[in-house]
Amino acid sequence: MASTLDEKFAFEAEWYDPHACLIRKYQVLYYVTDSTVEIYDVKNRRQFLKRSKTEISLLDLYIGSTIAIHARQFKIVAYGDEYSRKALSSKKERTLGIIKPDVCDKFSQILEAIYDRGFKVTKMKMCQLSRSEAGQFYQEHQAKSFYNGLIQFMSSGPVIAFELIGEGAILNWRALIGPTDSATARSEAPASLRARFGTDNTRNACHGSDSEQSATREIEFFFPSKGVKRRSTATFTDCTLCVIKPHTVLAGNAGKIISEIKKAGFEVSALQMFNMERANAEEFYEIYKGVLQEYKDFHSRNVI
Repeated sequence: MASTLDEKFAFEAEWYDPHACLIRKYQVLYYVTDSTVEIYDVKNRRQFLKRSKTEISLLDLYIGSTIAIHARQFKIVAYGDEYSRKALSSKKERTLGIIKPDVCDKFSQILEAIYDRGFKVTKMKMCQLSRSEAGQFYQEHQAKSFYNGLIQFMSSGPVIAFELIGEGAILNWRALIGPTDSATARSEAPASLRARFGTDNTRNACHGSDSEQSATREIEFFFPSKGVKRRSTATFTDCTLCVIKPHTVLAGNAGKIISEIKKAGFEVSALQMFNMERANAEEFYEIYKGVLQEYKDFHSRNVI
């Protein structure tokens, strides 16, 4: 989409005020030509931040993203006007992908394929579904003959769920994973993920939402905005922690790093992508304060 002079996009955003224990609402205006941002306080109807230069790009602005502006973290919750929604919604479509239990050991290769296809991974978590949870997720197939086998398989080991954002994400992700039956995928789409890693009609490596409505429901299932979170696979036994930092994730190199970790003989037993609040980041890196000159860089950015 060609940009015009002073073209801008509007977003609704929220910031949690830790002192007042309130969520405050703002309108964020992003100017394409010079990557500047202007912010308005919605409740008080006044300018909160004059138009200022930032390191934020348009790629960082999508529903659910968190952006840091002058040490404050704003969560983008909606488009601010109809023009912005029409211009950006199709380019920032969301879908859910799942790496199934049979190929969790191949997830670094699948992640590299996702980045190579141009998707933005915005949420990711390894979790263990109970039979009841698997049944809830696939409830639309309850009357079908393969239902019991499917939920038995999906609760047999860890799965990795992730939210993908990109232009035409739903169709593009389904094209990347290929036909449902792995044998069909090998004959009709030999480069697809199901052709490369799948076994049959059930053990077919990956899942992809089939519509906008399904994507919304499935993303909420794995990444609920409220309520109980899905059970983690962390064992906290004979383990260590690895943090892949934001600049590496944004560059699309997370898959390569995980591949190297696995090549070194480590097993990845739990995984989650998240945005760390500034206070949490400072607490996490507190031991380095006064020891490393780079400390200021550690706590001035979001950590994933």
